[in-house]
Amino acid sequence: MSNHAAAVRARIGDVDALRGFALLGIFIVNITFMASGYPGNLVTDPDFSSPLDDAVRTLSSVFIDMKFYLLFSFLFGYSFTLQMDAAARAGADFRPRMLRRIGGLFVIGGLHIVFLYGGDVLTTYAVACVALFLMRNVSDRTALRVAGGLYAAVLASLVATGLLMDRTQFLPSSDEARANAEQATQALLGGWGDVIGEHLAGLPLLVMQAVTLQGPAALAAFLVGMVVGRRGLLANVRGDERVLRRIQVVGFPVGIAGGLLYALGGGNGEALPVAASFATAPLLIAAYVATLLRVMHSSRGEVVRGWLAPAGRIALTNYLGQSLAGLLIFSGIGLGLAGELSPLGTLAVALLVFAVQVVVSAWWLRTYRYGPAEWVLRWVTNARRPAWRG
Repeated sequence: MSNHAAAVRARIGDVDALRGFALLGIFIVNITFMASGYPGNLVTDPDFSSPLDDAVRTLSSVFIDMKFYLLFSFLFGYSFTLQMDAAARAGADFRPRMLRRIGGLFVIGGLHIVFLYGGDVLTTYAVACVALFLMRNVSDRTALRVAGGLYAAVLASLVATGLLMDRTQFLPSSDEARANAEQATQALLGGWGDVIGEHLAGLPLLVMQAVTLQGPAALAAFLVGMVVGRRGLLANVRGDERVLRRIQVVGFPVGIAGGLLYALGGGNGEALPVAASFATAPLLIAAYVATLLRVMHSSRGEVVRGWLAPAGRIALTNYLGQSLAGLLIFSGIGLGLAGELSPLGTLAVALLVFAVQVVVSAWWLRTYRYGPAEWVLRWVTNARRPAWRG
């Protein structure tokens, strides 16, 4: 392999590995909602309130919660530029291709909500991608200004909510929340009708979250990713750049401090702690990315890229597969373990499922060019059936 080919392979592998890393973080968060009705109702399961349980939840709040969807969104925006480049190489009109892709993503997301997991992000991405599509030709400066404005607007809204509104007027009491959580857990333990009903019951909250927080934040990250993709800032990373160390020096202390404020201040139930996490999460994620890039470009760290990149290359399939695994493990359709596992046990299941995905992804890609979901979405995007092998 030539030096140029090796460099190109490493560059693509870097992005895929970052996507795989984001996929793991997202699953660690999502699986808590698949495993119990308590997190979605903002209360702690009284059966799991030991110091160890609290420690696991705190560590997740500090280092994982509200972080990895931003990285996933950033990489979505980065991949948007790759889609533009692919259309240009094929001599195809980018506009109908991307609009078909957005539509396909929305349909997949809708089916995901109904049958697998009510906390889907794909539908939000599809809607936000319409805005990204409309802004695809703006200057880098305009894109970054809009991204900053969107993020600042959400942050200001969170701060205003925390300072001016009484949460007790909008949220149920602790007793009501626990009763709702127990009811939700029991619904998860039912059959298809109960599970689908529980997924659909969460739609109003999903839409509200998408409109007020996740959607604008995702679009902001899309725009930053688009600019990074245009400028090729991930194309020639060596791992020894000073900027990577500087990002770590700033990002880790500030990001961890924000995560501590979020965890110790009450988590998702309080607007000001959420604002602290929201404000500092990009810095912590940037520090994670800088660290991973440095590791992957070290003499002993290339193996990390080899582990993570296949899972990230077929991220859509693995994202849906994680929801399927959660459904089969926790719901009454499968093993019926909802409400049975401690936070540490749930984390262990997430790590085990992801480890299996890493192995299966590498095995699958030895024979096939795309994951099953990627193959379907590519068919919709290009309006012709792609080859499986090659």
